[in-house]
Amino acid sequence: MNTKYIDRMKNKMKSAGWSGLILAVVIGCTDAGTAPNQELAISATSNKYVIRVGEPMAEIQPTMYGVFFEDINFAADGGIYAEMVKNRSFEFELPMIGWEQPASDKFSMNDQSGFASVINRLGEQPNSNFLRVTVKADKGYQLTNAGFRGMGVKEGLRYDFSIMARQLEGQSVMNVRLVDSTGVILGETSIAPKGDEWQTYTASFIATKEEMKAVMNIQFEGKGIVDIDMVSLFPSDTWKNRPKGMRADLVQLLDDLNPGFLRFPGGCIVEGRTLARRYQWKKTIGDINDREVLVNRWNTEFTHRPTPDYYQSFGLGFFEYFQLSEDLGAEPLPILSCGIACQFNTGELVPMEELDPYVADAMDLIEFANGATTTPWGKVRADMGHPAPFNMKYIGIGNEQWGPEYIKRYKVFERTIKARYPEMIIVSGSGPFPDGEMFDYGMEELKKLNAEIIDEHYYRTPEWFFENADRYDKYDRNGPKIFAGEYASQSVAIASPDNKNNWNGALAEAAFMTGLERNAEVVHLTSYAPLFAHAEGWQWTPDLIWFNNLKSYATPNYHVQKLFSTNRGTHVLPLQEDNGPVTGANGLYATAAKDVNTGELIVKLVNATAQEQSIDLDIQGIDQLGESGILTVLKSSDLNTENSFDNPVAISPEELSVDLSGGSSITAAPYSLSVLRVAYKENVN
Repeated sequence: MNTKYIDRMKNKMKSAGWSGLILAVVIGCTDAGTAPNQELAISATSNKYVIRVGEPMAEIQPTMYGVFFEDINFAADGGIYAEMVKNRSFEFELPMIGWEQPASDKFSMNDQSGFASVINRLGEQPNSNFLRVTVKADKGYQLTNAGFRGMGVKEGLRYDFSIMARQLEGQSVMNVRLVDSTGVILGETSIAPKGDEWQTYTASFIATKEEMKAVMNIQFEGKGIVDIDMVSLFPSDTWKNRPKGMRADLVQLLDDLNPGFLRFPGGCIVEGRTLARRYQWKKTIGDINDREVLVNRWNTEFTHRPTPDYYQSFGLGFFEYFQLSEDLGAEPLPILSCGIACQFNTGELVPMEELDPYVADAMDLIEFANGATTTPWGKVRADMGHPAPFNMKYIGIGNEQWGPEYIKRYKVFERTIKARYPEMIIVSGSGPFPDGEMFDYGMEELKKLNAEIIDEHYYRTPEWFFENADRYDKYDRNGPKIFAGEYASQSVAIASPDNKNNWNGALAEAAFMTGLERNAEVVHLTSYAPLFAHAEGWQWTPDLIWFNNLKSYATPNYHVQKLFSTNRGTHVLPLQEDNGPVTGANGLYATAAKDVNTGELIVKLVNATAQEQSIDLDIQGIDQLGESGILTVLKSSDLNTENSFDNPVAISPEELSVDLSGGSSITAAPYSLSVLRVAYKENVN
């Protein structure tokens, strides 16, 4: 038993509260990886909460619940970006990664069928490599690409193939086939390049069978020499059916969250291990053929999950991030390098006298997002198909840097941006941890600078999340606003490959989120991290959404996030027991809000004990409460329960009708998060 926690809970037994028309309560907590303590004594009487509808504490920002995207765990290439060919332009440091030739061709150029050689244009353009294929026999020479841990193929779906090619000698036909592990053809088409000038050739075919791990073969027929580049294959069912677009099922899961913002492109990926390998947004826009490939900084970061074939094609670049934000109805929140490489790696610093190009990147990005089409970067946006501005309001400087060098660089960015764009909201960072020397220094210095929004990160045990539900209760209401930019309960330890997306961790996050919502006056943005993980290509756990080449599923953590984000409300209200907030008394956590747009009271309840608990609501400041409401419940009797590909709905929300005609009382099931929505009429006197 965690006696320290139990003592703390006993001290809070008299402190509980409801506030507003949205209520969230969490019951129970434990050490990391263990179930909530079932021996926690529960009061025999009902928990009585007062909600004062007419005394809103603060507006809940539209950005309160958002999405954080980082290209980790194959989240972009091999994930949300639907390209199926790995290393399509032969630009990886080992340019044939992802490609296989006939066995003898790996060691010799004497195979009877032919051979291939990578040719470099000697820096003529970002995409400087192409493949020269010499076909020596009429039939037989073949290249194979297995995609990202295989290619997921759906029966009956159209697949769109494209390739840049030129025929230097003879005449070759490229027979393009998707095949399964036994060699059965799932779909095929042919391309016959003509002439010695580069051209883009396209063809499509319909798949005849579903396959999780198909491979693509390009079999060359006819003697000759042909050059190829930008070999590409996309499913036709992309998000909004955009050619060369995003994987629809993954974007749909994001859209279902109704996010208030999209933070991109990371995360530590912004910083790079070295400054030369930092994320540079200007290299990710324009024609995808001209975007410069970069090794992913997570490729060999963790010895437990090395992925040396992990690169960024930037088919998903800054234009696509802005477009995705627009699709989701979310505020775009780009994060830029501040001139410091990842401090967990090299910590390389750009000298202060050489910082100008980094600041210029920030200024140019604002123009790219918001500038008129007559401006240089606004014209680039328009030429990419979006003449209207993206109306970017936020920009982040640095990811989770710390120390004096960060503060020095932040000051330069802040001064320059505000001089030209005073309305732009700048997000700063307090470092990688929620406490300690680094955090204290950063917060103190940023407060001196009157920073607008400070990004805090928390990767901690479930117990930490339970015990810090009151973290922001005493934050200065007149100080900087908070962005809880990265958080997730670690069931084992930070970055452990054994972390689980289990119900215990999700429940702890729900408890913490009640504190975020209750303190909406201070906390303006929040997001779980990381977002995506490929079942066979991940580096970090836990993650919000898991996927393989064909399917995806939402974790219990996702469902917690969704219940909060889709039941946000407009104003947080006082929710109290004995004149105090509910932050752990009887193992309960709670928050409440009203939605003035829908005229509803929304009550969020989480019971993380093994016992059912009754909640009596004294809702003050209303003339009438609806006789019935909708109660959405997320629960499991086993705190180690996880969703999976085999059982994606082991934990999933269930809607119930609740009768309130006999009084405002609801029951919280054991180990559950519940959300009640009920109509009301407010007392206008």
